[in-house]
Amino acid sequence: MLPSRGRLLDGIGLVARLGLAAVWLISGGIKFADPGQTYLAVQAYEVLPEGLVGIVATALPLVEIVLGLLVLLGAATRITAVVSAVVLVGFIAAVAQSWARGLTIDCGCFGGGGQVEPGQTAYPQEIATDVGFLALAAWLIIRPSTPFSADGWLRRGRTTEATEENDNTRKDASGRSGTDGEETTPATVGGEE
Repeated sequence: MLPSRGRLLDGIGLVARLGLAAVWLISGGIKFADPGQTYLAVQAYEVLPEGLVGIVATALPLVEIVLGLLVLLGAATRITAVVSAVVLVGFIAAVAQSWARGLTIDCGCFGGGGQVEPGQTAYPQEIATDVGFLALAAWLIIRPSTPFSADGWLRRGRTTEATEENDNTRKDASGRSGTDGEETTPATVGGEE
């Protein structure tokens, strides 16, 4: 039996969320573990003034790890996906400008990075990979609700509270249910009370 459309979309969303989380956590973790190599990778793009290279090389792994944790938890999913998309578009632009300028570098997306031999560049593959990651972020922007997410648990909690508040406002001072405190009459059996 085929799953309902809603379940299928929830499953796709969960896979997109976990996939994007894995990308950020792995990429950020590798960069964080080797800050010297991350510095060389950022420097190789030749777009930042020397004074900013160190700042970006230090901040980038931390940003990726925070994005990964937020996406993994499903916390502020749409906002996190928008930030992810912006970062990924920046990565795509950085690789594209390197390619257009004839630089021979490895993107350093998952560690490594820096100068490589002219025949060792892989710009089309690097851009295609980032476009694939961008598609995951786009899915989460359009449909941020996914199973097993902090957003969903918080939403359920607010819905439960709102329902309880609504139930309480429908009771009069004596605790009896009714509309605007109207007294409700008990049901009668056989015309007798």
